[in-house]
Amino acid sequence: MQRSIVLLGSTGSVGRQTLETAELLGIKVLALSADRNIELLEEQTRRFRPAVVAVTNEKAAQDFKLRVSDMDVQVLSGSNGLVEAAQTKGTDTVVTAVVGMAGLLPTLAAIELGRRIALANKETLVCAGELVMRRAQQYKAEIIPVDSEHSAIFQCLAAGARSEVKRIILTASGGAFRTMSREELKNVTPQMAMLHPTWNMGKKITVDSATLMNKGLEVIEAVHLFGIPVGKVKVMVHPESIIHSMVEFTDNSVIAQLAQPDMRLPIQYALTYPQRQPSLTAELDIASLSCLRFEEPDTEAFPCLNLAIKTAGKSGTAGSVLNGANEAAVDLFLRGELGFYGIYESVLAALCGIKSIEEPTIDDIIQAGEEAKRFVYSHRM
Repeated sequence: MQRSIVLLGSTGSVGRQTLETAELLGIKVLALSADRNIELLEEQTRRFRPAVVAVTNEKAAQDFKLRVSDMDVQVLSGSNGLVEAAQTKGTDTVVTAVVGMAGLLPTLAAIELGRRIALANKETLVCAGELVMRRAQQYKAEIIPVDSEHSAIFQCLAAGARSEVKRIILTASGGAFRTMSREELKNVTPQMAMLHPTWNMGKKITVDSATLMNKGLEVIEAVHLFGIPVGKVKVMVHPESIIHSMVEFTDNSVIAQLAQPDMRLPIQYALTYPQRQPSLTAELDIASLSCLRFEEPDTEAFPCLNLAIKTAGKSGTAGSVLNGANEAAVDLFLRGELGFYGIYESVLAALCGIKSIEEPTIDDIIQAGEEAKRFVYSHRM
């Protein structure tokens, strides 16, 4: 049976690589979505011929509709359009590659139809992990991670029972500033942060990698995705990005997943699981791996990591506040209006200044994130 997907966030890095992978595997693309990059979206639409395209920006949606007026395609707009696209009929997998809280509602909509979720939007679990995983269990929807680290853990966990897991070892490249001291980091620029040593990602995720906030968000994601206490998740810096993560079992055996740093591999695994097929990822030349290094993260120089880990142990809307505050702080940093350590200080201030709501509704979660953004924009550090 030919597989079919809805791809939310098709013009981003993960979205573009998902389309490469879908083309290789002969997977039908039933729906696409983007925010503003309508030139690329038009190109993708003409190539893959989806039945539905959602453009969240209302003005861009009108422009896009004119561009594809010669095609038989339904054009949706706004956040409601994104949710409707996620529910496109005939789909078996929804790839959520949109950035930020925008991915939450369409992911939940797809879960409620029992779809497989190929999850590349970590904010969904960071902000609403308990609720999302509960809904997935209720509607028997599979959630297969697309992040390279969580895909690695997912694969490694096949080596034993969950009750036999001693700890998860989440690897981190260390980002663009891995070897820099706290004093040196005070003066880094957005341009410097963009120079990631191993991965080609969007601006926001690249900054999160530089602050190690990204790894902290991944700890929160792992806690929810795999149902493991935060105390059993350990972060290790691995500059080569060859071992994507590891699982240690009670007998002290450590299972690792190794591959070239190429997002197309975890994307493909999420689409084809439980089968494996030839991929676009290059073979790993084991003989050339003369050195694989591992280091403890420097949490003094990169305090965002511990801030996120502490949040992982909290329930309610704390994750949404952390995420919303970080989104706003990174935006200010990229605009040159906030220093590198201003990101940490802004997120910490929001967590201290905004009360967490226990047992929140979806609306509570979304509003907490928006309140955190407003807090950061109005309290410049």
